[in-house]
Amino acid sequence: MQHEWDNAHTDHTGSATRPGPSGLAETEADWRRHLVHETPNGWLLSGNSVTQALTSGRPVHLMHTTVALGAIRASGQLYASTGCLVAALYCAPLAAEPAGLRPHNLGSYLLETKKHTRTLVFEITPDAPVPPKGIDYLRLGAVHLRTYLTHRNFLTEAEDAQLRRAALGRVRAAAPFLDTLLANATGHPTPDAEFIDRLAATVPVFPFLGYLYFEVVSEYLMLNSKTPETKAYAQVAEMNNRLYKRLAFSAVRNMDKLFDLSRFNPGHDRLLRLIGQIEAGLTAGAACYIRRRVSHLFATVALAPGQDATSVTFGAADFDILGATAPHLLGQLVFREMRVIDRYPQLYLAFEQSKALEAWDYWNTEGIPMPFNGTIPKGEIGINPAYPRSRCIVWTAETCERGLLHPTDQLDVTFLPRLAELGMTAMRRDETGKAAGHLR
Repeated sequence: MQHEWDNAHTDHTGSATRPGPSGLAETEADWRRHLVHETPNGWLLSGNSVTQALTSGRPVHLMHTTVALGAIRASGQLYASTGCLVAALYCAPLAAEPAGLRPHNLGSYLLETKKHTRTLVFEITPDAPVPPKGIDYLRLGAVHLRTYLTHRNFLTEAEDAQLRRAALGRVRAAAPFLDTLLANATGHPTPDAEFIDRLAATVPVFPFLGYLYFEVVSEYLMLNSKTPETKAYAQVAEMNNRLYKRLAFSAVRNMDKLFDLSRFNPGHDRLLRLIGQIEAGLTAGAACYIRRRVSHLFATVALAPGQDATSVTFGAADFDILGATAPHLLGQLVFREMRVIDRYPQLYLAFEQSKALEAWDYWNTEGIPMPFNGTIPKGEIGINPAYPRSRCIVWTAETCERGLLHPTDQLDVTFLPRLAELGMTAMRRDETGKAAGHLR
């Protein structure tokens, strides 16, 4: 279990690499070298404001937007939720300035777009400098698979059979392109435009690829942007979150109502138009980068460590074969198929709370009171509600005309090591409580 959580965390400040499949044309070290040293903003991977704040050992200020302030006051309780931070209260960083608390650009975006919410401010005083290890939700497949296998008896036989059929059906439907991904990762490239068009066409039958696609394009934009806006954020050690927000909302209809990356699938020509609208100078190298990066990441987040990527083919794979050769990919599939089972609102806590307990145990062992999204350290950070060795003060806050936050009323609230109900979270799909992140 420990090694699975280790594998799902990334330290962008170090040079250590995790075990991965063999036979790849490029290694994790090759990509780290490129991202850090060969992109304009690569230095922000290790030198960003989140990493600086955590490793300082000093108090850290965070903001959280909520529609449930009344319930929080009445209960005196705060819960974590699932999502890219697995089991943390989702927040954005704040920087203390003489005139007030300045939101990270992710936070200022939230304040601008969530006018119907109230803002809470947290001051977290850690017991020691926090290790800069961020959780990467793309690498949680082994955890998802083990959770399913451990708690499989919560499902009826019919539900379990449906889940397995659906997962295998998606693999078989997408197999030609999944094999193409591995071919590219092992040094047999597909033409860039053809690759991206096939990727886009495969996302509806294999929704996990939408997440991978989006994160790669976001990474490309944030690391390579040279606009005055991006440079201004870099001066305060922040990556420019506005770039990928613009991309998502222009690429997917109604993304502002439900941020569901399983629907992200622009084809080649449309993707280049979207990137050009954001920053014209980034279109030239985008397609090649995306082909190479998506292929490499797919291999590393899908296959078992030590698996020879050149020997894997998905066309005839059954459940047990996938469990041995591509357990991380199978876990991502099972996780998403679980979320459209009719009883998922009732099963949600049975499966997700067990992951949360493991995550909290790992973070507590590693000394992480504030886990951040380590896919790329863009500013998404959370609060570990089970951490026993830090002090937390909570206030409501108001925003002044300069965009700074000012704490107002201190709240008497306590974090509980328990996930919020699905219907109270942004992961719900509709009035039935079904979860987002999957196309039926």
